[in-house]
Amino acid sequence: MTSATFAMGCFWKPEAIFRARHGVLDTRVGYAGGHVENPTYPQVCGGQTGHAEAVRVVFDPTLVGYADLLTVFWAHHDPTTRNRQGPDIGRQYRSVIFVVDEAQRALARASLDAEQARLNRPITTDIETLTAFYQAEAYHQRYLEKTGAVCL
Repeated sequence: MTSATFAMGCFWKPEAIFRARHGVLDTRVGYAGGHVENPTYPQVCGGQTGHAEAVRVVFDPTLVGYADLLTVFWAHHDPTTRNRQGPDIGRQYRSVIFVVDEAQRALARASLDAEQARLNRPITTDIETLTAFYQAEAYHQRYLEKTGAVCL
């Protein structure tokens, strides 16, 4: 088992997308990339913590590779809009690939370069070292699955 962490707007839809992938064993939504320990959803949405809404994907690398998860990441959000996805605006909705080691960083960089070659607008996605991941409140976990809500 290994993990990958991505921020690509509101964390509810990415969690559902990654959860449906073969080889993904678990997902958790939470907060990453900020400067406040154990932030709450209201604090993150208030924009004062520096965190992005993120999804941690635990996967079996013998069934699905990190590069495959990067393909999913690029396919399911707009990496050319800074601090925004659809109607959600703010730094907490930025596009980030959080990496844990140099192998992930190299794959993330190569995938960003390949995606940029395909697009006409500049990608605003950041690649950052994951220093901490704070799990979001229980009601956010598997939110779309529990509520049947539709997320744009």
